[in-house]
Amino acid sequence: MNDRSILITGGTGSLGKALTRHILSQYPQVKRLVIYSRDEQKQFEMEQEFPVSKYPQIRYFIGDVRDYERLERAFQGIDSVIHAAAMKHVHIAEYNPDECVKTNVGGAENVIKAALNSNVKDVVALSTDKACAPINLYGATKLTSDKLFVAANNIRGKKDIKFSVVRYGNVMGSNGSVIPYFIKRKQLDGILPITVAEMTRFNISLQEGVDMVMHAMEHAWGGEIFVPKIPSYRITDVAEAIGPDCEKPIIGIRPGEKIHEEMISSSDSFFTYDLGKYYTIIPQTPFWNLNEYIQAHQAKRVTEGFSYNSKDNHEWETIESLQAKIRIHVGEF
Repeated sequence: MNDRSILITGGTGSLGKALTRHILSQYPQVKRLVIYSRDEQKQFEMEQEFPVSKYPQIRYFIGDVRDYERLERAFQGIDSVIHAAAMKHVHIAEYNPDECVKTNVGGAENVIKAALNSNVKDVVALSTDKACAPINLYGATKLTSDKLFVAANNIRGKKDIKFSVVRYGNVMGSNGSVIPYFIKRKQLDGILPITVAEMTRFNISLQEGVDMVMHAMEHAWGGEIFVPKIPSYRITDVAEAIGPDCEKPIIGIRPGEKIHEEMISSSDSFFTYDLGKYYTIIPQTPFWNLNEYIQAHQAKRVTEGFSYNSKDNHEWETIESLQAKIRIHVGEF
């Protein structure tokens, strides 16, 4: 990353700030780091933590991924793009479907077009477990986004550019996620509402999410969807870890919500390889030699019918491990 110019769409979000912190600390010679987002208040607040006076390589761009002309302007002189901007609240997307499609699908198309029309060399797009066998609009738009970024490698022609995707589960402590929500409810009224007692989710820390993006930047050949090997948790264990003395009423499932999440479906198994720390779903029609890819990454194809979901996971968080991780990654509660 040293001597490179990097742009992060949705750069004022939880992962965007974690990526910024990582890049500035690990790659102090980064040429330019552009934070692109539409929320001026979040940009104002982020600039207090990462002031231009201290980090002269950082730039703050107000802009929306729906605005192609602004994106194209922002991409000038950029080497690498991390696409983190998205509309991601499931129930809000269900109520405002047009807005979700405009941001998550139209925005993805704009990022791809702007990257192809500039000198960008690498694009890593952030995905979600909800994009695997989606039942809600958010997941459907992110699956469409994933397909667009994978297919973008088909239309790059002779341009030296790679598009790849990273897909993971709930990011511990991110804005709008269940852990900070439960902590606020504990402080507010001591009631932690649970939709379905059997519910499970994948769990990943912000730093693990950052590491995945960096891995894709360094190792992607173009067209892969990277999936991490991470633990699951039961939503009841999260509630117990945060508020053992709180009331925990069952309120019923919300629109578009799954009881369990999935990151690799059995249909994906025909194109999924085990890389050790990560799985990768390769394009159905690779843009490179598959045997060379397998040899370079020491990749092993998973068995046919393999699926990776939060219910049947082999690694689980306990109440104690959740408490310890929350204190490390979120803070005291």
